[in-house]
Amino acid sequence: MITSNLFSLDIKYNDKTATIMRNQDKKNEIVPFYRKTARGTIQAMHPFKPHAVETLGEAEVIDYIKQMNAGNESIILIDSRTPAWVKRSGMIPSAVNVPFTKFKDTTETLEIMEDMFDVITGETFDFSHAKTLVMYCNGNWCGQSPTAIRKLLAMGYPAAKIKYYRGGMQSWTALGLTVTK
Repeated sequence: MITSNLFSLDIKYNDKTATIMRNQDKKNEIVPFYRKTARGTIQAMHPFKPHAVETLGEAEVIDYIKQMNAGNESIILIDSRTPAWVKRSGMIPSAVNVPFTKFKDTTETLEIMEDMFDVITGETFDFSHAKTLVMYCNGNWCGQSPTAIRKLLAMGYPAAKIKYYRGGMQSWTALGLTVTK
């Protein structure tokens, strides 16, 4: 079971149907890449003070995926890892890869906010139709999503419209949840 009320979730993803579920094979193990413990620095549970960016667990991420699958276009699930990381371990179904490196450059960040996040930019920014961003990276030791989130906050993106899945791919895969390549 994913939760006490949810066994699996069928979603439309890249013009296909994907099923998010937990791998129940008793011999299944976490991928070797995520077994190593010598990684980055541990991210705080709420690293964006004084901004109130909500930190999510897997059940909340799945709830956002359900909303997206039901047609809610005001939410976007963002894998903020670089393409090399994505190639190694896949992505959460329905995620879009927007590498954190793209947020280092203000011009690229403005383009992403306009083209993907429905922000109207100019002398002032209009966030009235801005999407809710659910962002993740490798796990609680990875700083890729926090780097992107800090840039967005610095540019005025509303903290209430940014969600941080701190567990990232390490927690997702450790729970045996479906991954897409």
